[in-house]
Amino acid sequence: MSNENLKLRTKQFALRVIRMFENMPETKTSKIIGNQLLRSGTSIGANYRAVCFAKSKRDFVNKLKMVEEEVDETLYWLELIEETGIFQKEKIVSIKAEASELMSIVVASIRTARKNLKTTIKP
Repeated sequence: MSNENLKLRTKQFALRVIRMFENMPETKTSKIIGNQLLRSGTSIGANYRAVCFAKSKRDFVNKLKMVEEEVDETLYWLELIEETGIFQKEKIVSIKAEASELMSIVVASIRTARKNLKTTIKP
């Protein structure tokens, strides 16, 4: 997947998170969890954009690790939303699936980048 495609995909994911947040019930728990989801879900794309401007291969890997952490946190908040019944499972299946796919892409990119980093640094 190209950088531009992943930029677009993470931005579209952020927009989905925003729409989900806007449709959350007006409860104390929903607001707290929703704010956390909004923060982590929108920062995935922002952090990925930073990856695209990495200054070195090591910087690239470090920035990708930040994206990985934000995706993982987003998955956590989505799980809590589902398990607390804030949204029914059927209503969040696709956004959870997209978050999982983003995680797979990021993890694979980190592995590849680390492998490439090791081959360029020879003892």
